[in-house]
Amino acid sequence: MKALEFSGKTVDDALSNALKELKVEKDRVEYEVIEEGSKGLLGIIGAKPALIRVTVKKNAPEEAVRFLSGVLDSMGIVAEIKVKEEDDVLRINLSGPKMGLIIGYRGETLDSLQYLTSLVVNKISGYKRVVLDTEGYRQKREDTLKRLADKTAYKVKKYGRSMKLEPMNPYERRIIHSALQGVESIKTYSVGDEPYRRVVVELDK
Repeated sequence: MKALEFSGKTVDDALSNALKELKVEKDRVEYEVIEEGSKGLLGIIGAKPALIRVTVKKNAPEEAVRFLSGVLDSMGIVAEIKVKEEDDVLRINLSGPKMGLIIGYRGETLDSLQYLTSLVVNKISGYKRVVLDTEGYRQKREDTLKRLADKTAYKVKKYGRSMKLEPMNPYERRIIHSALQGVESIKTYSVGDEPYRRVVVELDK
């Protein structure tokens, strides 16, 4: 947002006027005093108002919504964007009629949007983890991967040979590793280079 100028009898008055007009709290703005103001002779003659230049600080949730709205508009997708901020996590949920396009193949489009949104958010707020989801896809995918991990571990034990899973992103690989951590006689590790890095499940001898 560009800087705007506000005036008042004093700097405090000018700031108060700015906050009322911009409809924000004091901690959401930065301001520069251009003119301190003066009462003049007898408080009337030669009096000058105080003048300040005010800029509203960028806000992580608002910037995330602004960025995603622009991307979705360019894709021709209408969606409702809900944001919930929890400490250092920004949870964003999208809902609408074409969410399959947002998810993409195995969540690749959703992951890309999440990554780009996190870049935008962290430019203005330091480190903040962004979790972008739609139609509960993240939880459904996590449940699917946990079932895959269990089935793979069962086969490895049954046939006594290692198995290499399909390429996955770091988030999905962590789910597999975590699901099998502590499982008796089973160990996991990753091989290959991104984006074709895979989890290997094998017997822990």
